[in-house]
Amino acid sequence: MTTPATREAREHELTLHVFSISAGLVGVCLTGLGLIKVITQRSQMGTLADDLLAGDAALFMCCCFFAFWSFKTRHTRLRQMLRNVLDGLFMLALALMVGVCGVIVYVLV
Repeated sequence: MTTPATREAREHELTLHVFSISAGLVGVCLTGLGLIKVITQRSQMGTLADDLLAGDAALFMCCCFFAFWSFKTRHTRLRQMLRNVLDGLFMLALALMVGVCGVIVYVLV
């Protein structure tokens, strides 16, 4: 069995990983927006991919916000709630990124 201190350390480490990955994926989304604009300037489908990717960047930014907030709070229940929200948002943002990739492939093929 794990102790509460061990569990907290593990959760903190996982949250730190999600924070750094989310920050990197914000940059990936913004780079993707620029590339889509260059490639599909005349295509109407490009606007759908742009909109989805911008929303995805916003979701990843929210993940960064909730992770950072969970690092700063001293309240255990609030920290756990923030981490639960962070987990759900991160999975939603990853799923949306897969959807965006599907739209981009559909447009380019």
